[in-house]
Amino acid sequence: MNFDISIFERCKIIVIGDLMIDEYLWGTIDRISPEAPVPVVSAERATYTLGGAGNVIKNLASLGAQVSVASVIGTGTNADILLKNFADMKVDVSGLIRDPNRPTTKKTRIIAANQQVLRIDRETTRPIPERAVSHICNFLEKHIPEYHAILLSDYGKGLLSPDLLKRLINITNSYNKPVIVDPKGLDFRKYSGASIITPNKKEASLAAGIEIKDTDSLIAAGEKLLANIPVENVLITCGKNGMVLLEGGNQPYMIPAKARQVFDVSGAGDTVLAVLGVAVAAGLPLAEGATLANIAAGIVVGKVGTAPIEKEEFQEALNIAEKRPISKLKDLATLTSLLNNLKADGKTIVLTNGCFDLLHAGHIRFLAKAKDMGDVLIVALDTDESVRSLKGQGRPILGEKERVQIISALDSVDYVTVFSSDKLFDLLATLRPDILTKGSNYTNETVLGHEIVEQLGGRVEIVPITEGISSSQIINQIKNR
Repeated sequence: MNFDISIFERCKIIVIGDLMIDEYLWGTIDRISPEAPVPVVSAERATYTLGGAGNVIKNLASLGAQVSVASVIGTGTNADILLKNFADMKVDVSGLIRDPNRPTTKKTRIIAANQQVLRIDRETTRPIPERAVSHICNFLEKHIPEYHAILLSDYGKGLLSPDLLKRLINITNSYNKPVIVDPKGLDFRKYSGASIITPNKKEASLAAGIEIKDTDSLIAAGEKLLANIPVENVLITCGKNGMVLLEGGNQPYMIPAKARQVFDVSGAGDTVLAVLGVAVAAGLPLAEGATLANIAAGIVVGKVGTAPIEKEEFQEALNIAEKRPISKLKDLATLTSLLNNLKADGKTIVLTNGCFDLLHAGHIRFLAKAKDMGDVLIVALDTDESVRSLKGQGRPILGEKERVQIISALDSVDYVTVFSSDKLFDLLATLRPDILTKGSNYTNETVLGHEIVEQLGGRVEIVPITEGISSSQIINQIKNR
């Protein structure tokens, strides 16, 4: 996607929602408690970050947007932490109210070995007082001409009551400004009149009263929400299955997920709200904004804990998306992590290796048949040095960078990695493919590495080759002519 996120710096956005502190206690586990069948965590350090609507704000600030906040917080230490973070990010806090009778929400997560072990919540969900409701409405009414978009982050902690939501959405619509909501609860009618809501699949299913089992039921749930709330648009986030955008009068727009290792989904919805909001504020079409939000969410789920999208990593991810063929190239460590997740989802991994110098029709047919054997096809390309040792001087005709780009452009190929031929056994032992495949110029016994694959529970499959064509043959024909 050819896009420069520096345009977000011109955007001014207000976030209204439930603010909270996320505390992380980091430690290790090396035994089970003798008192109960629970792990004992040896705490080593504590870190704090912004959660809830605060994480939405942190995402926006990281992307360079100008941000204001309106909400209610307490008067204790946790509120002071919030205010210090907002000051560091240059967030306008004039819309905040400090209420001595209301604690600031704090969620404590205990993390060991990069996994969340336990969460402890300290909060109240009672509605905010009427004076706070009036303050927030008056603040928005006074300053709304300044904002390009209004984001409502509802965590069900008592701030965004149906009455306040109605008043905020009416004010926003009277100024013809976009209002985007990350919803909570079972009754989404309280968001009536919103420009767009961004529920996850479970929330959409419960709110629509439709069990989402496939694409058809997913779209049916979204269309029911559009009609019954009503709202202008619905973006349903589906985790590893991407997103679907439903715009009134348009065909559903499916957005596939970007394959990444998932460590923690905490805060992914905040990132979606922030990126979609700033994209809409910048005047981008809704489908493009949803695509940007999908890419950003794919980045943050690869982090442990509630973490915002960073400007540099987001721009890098967008640059990679623009050069899609090369993005299939993975080093061995990254590929191993990806395959572990794919295998956990029951996917069948197929691997083939070779030089693939001067790609021809025989290669393309072979790779298409190889992909048909499983769910994911990996092509391991020999390095230039390996090709020279196998084929002789003058080879390869195309360097490994060019060969990677060409192979990556094929729809049948999911991932590409480059390896030295003397490391083939290590490659197979690390990736542990379910199927190792070669063309019928080999037999099962002559396929290098077949013993390792079979010992690890995989198998070798030979793809019949009917074309009498090879890269060497093509090269000789060129020379002779």
